[in-house]
Amino acid sequence: MKKGTWPQALVTFFAPILIIVTLRWLIFEPFVIPSGSMIPTLLIHDHIFVNKLAFGIKVPFGKSFIIQWAKPERGTVVVFRYPENPEVFYVKRIVAISGDQVAVKNGVLSINGNELSQEPLPEPAGPALEAGFEYWKETTATEPTHSYNIRYLNKANSEFESFTVPENSFFVIGDNRDQSNDSRFWGVIPEKNLIGTAKMIWLSCGQTLVTAQFICDPQTIRWNRIFDRVE
Repeated sequence: MKKGTWPQALVTFFAPILIIVTLRWLIFEPFVIPSGSMIPTLLIHDHIFVNKLAFGIKVPFGKSFIIQWAKPERGTVVVFRYPENPEVFYVKRIVAISGDQVAVKNGVLSINGNELSQEPLPEPAGPALEAGFEYWKETTATEPTHSYNIRYLNKANSEFESFTVPENSFFVIGDNRDQSNDSRFWGVIPEKNLIGTAKMIWLSCGQTLVTAQFICDPQTIRWNRIFDRVE
């Protein structure tokens, strides 16, 4: 048996750490959904992977782009730093981009004067979804079109006066329209606050362990949601 050297030992120890750190900075990062603001798209205790290469490459653990090759489109689900507290991460859906005029009347979202199509859906069954909500399939009004499911507690009471999105900013709303803290209340998100796009649910559970709140209770795993793409 050959005797190892100190350089070999250091490489063996630090290489896996370096790979993990690089992957997390550059390619993808896991997040856990803590609230119901994105129901029915994302449920509480959904574990998601976020694609950090969707828009470009950022300074390691910084906010500015080294190189940027894409801009978020309307309808994209993104993870970002909360503008009022950058240490907190939010997940919402982009509904309007720079220069867009956004408004909501009777629960219908309007972008640049064009109302988004909404088709009623049957109320889905499941212990994670409360009764009494209205579910709709919403489709963006401009190309490329994007469809996703949303819900209202009282659609007729949902209103938002016309607002124009400033440069290098985005207007985001939760799919759980009546139970989401979003751009309707605290304003737009700056482009520099973007982390990436929510791509896939890799784990989902109804409850976490009492003794370890960050670990899923195996008895409550939602097997039908694992490896679902985030639409």
